[in-house]
Amino acid sequence: MGRTAYVLMITVLCMTSLFSQDSDGKGTFSGYMFGDYYYILKNHDSDLKDQRGFWFRRIYLTYDNEMSDRFSTRLRLEMSNEGDFTTGLAMFPFVKDAYLKYRIEKHAFLFGISQTPALSTTEKIWGYRHIEKVPLDLYRMASSRDFGLAANGDIDREGAFKYHLMFSNGSGNKQEIDKGKSVLLSVAWSPSEELVFEGFGEYADAEGIEDAYTWRLFGSYVTESFRLGAEYASQTLKVTGEPDAKRRFLSAFVSGAVMEQVDLFLRIDRMLDPNPEGSKIAFIPFDPTAKSTFILAGVEWNPVKDVFITPNFQFVTYDQNSDGITPNDDLYGRVTFYWKFK
Repeated sequence: MGRTAYVLMITVLCMTSLFSQDSDGKGTFSGYMFGDYYYILKNHDSDLKDQRGFWFRRIYLTYDNEMSDRFSTRLRLEMSNEGDFTTGLAMFPFVKDAYLKYRIEKHAFLFGISQTPALSTTEKIWGYRHIEKVPLDLYRMASSRDFGLAANGDIDREGAFKYHLMFSNGSGNKQEIDKGKSVLLSVAWSPSEELVFEGFGEYADAEGIEDAYTWRLFGSYVTESFRLGAEYASQTLKVTGEPDAKRRFLSAFVSGAVMEQVDLFLRIDRMLDPNPEGSKIAFIPFDPTAKSTFILAGVEWNPVKDVFITPNFQFVTYDQNSDGITPNDDLYGRVTFYWKFK
C-alpha cells in the first residue's frame, strides 16, 4: 500500500502542475536530480575497496503554489536510497517538504515539514549540496527538515539581522512517536553584501537522551565569483547514568571561478571527536572509533544553464583510536552529474 500511495502522490503532483495551473500562472512544477559514477580506491572497510558504479543519490519533484499575496504552499518529494553499500533496493520516495506559509511584512510563518535553522544559511552559501552535505548534516548532528512551526524574517529595518526560529518534533521527516521536542534558533548578521555571520543553537529532548545541546558559529565572504566560509560546531548529548557524549568539528571551504563556466572548490573538515554515527553516514561511511580529517575537492563545469558535470574526490584520514589502532584511509573518486528542470 505504501508504494501505491507514493505512486499516486507523484501522479497527482504531476497532473496538478501540468494541467491545473492557476489562471495567473502561480502554480509551478520543478525538480532536480544528481548522481555519480564512483570508484572506491581505498577504504577503512576492506570489503568496499574497488567497488564502483553509477547511482542517483537524490531526485526531487517540487510543486509550489502562490495561493494569495500572503499564503503559499510547497510539496516536495525526494527519492533516494540507503547509500550503505549493502542495500540493493530501488530508490524510495518520501515527503521532503510539505508546508503552508503565511507572509506579513518582512516575516514568514510556516506550518508543516520545512527546512530547519540548522542548515538553511550554510547550505545556501556552500552551494554544492549536489556534491556533499554541509558538515552539521553530513555528520548526523542535525536534520535538514523537521515537522513543526517556524518563523523567519528580518530583525531590523535594514535587514542586516535575520532570524529563523522553529519549534518541532525533532524527528525529521518521520512520524512523531515520542514526547520529546526541539527548539532551534539561528541569527545571521550581514554587515555588507559580501559578509555573513551566523550563530545557531538547538535544544532537543529526544527519546533515549535526557538532553541534547547543539550550537554552531559560521562566517563567510561571498562575491559573484568567489566564496569563502568557515564554521565550528559542538554537540553535547546527556544520557542518564552515562558520561556526556561530545561531537565537535571545524570546517572551512573555498570556491571560485577560474574561467567562464568552470569553478574550483576545496573543503576541509576536522572532526575533533570520534563520531559514533560515522558508520551510518550515507554514501561515505566513516570509521566511528577515531577522529578524522575529511578533504573534498573538485572542478565543476557548467556547459549549459542548469547542467553541471563535476569530477571530484573525497579523502578521509584517521587518527589513532582508543585501542591504539589507526583505521585505513578512505578515498573516493567520483564524477557527479547534476541538472535542474522546470
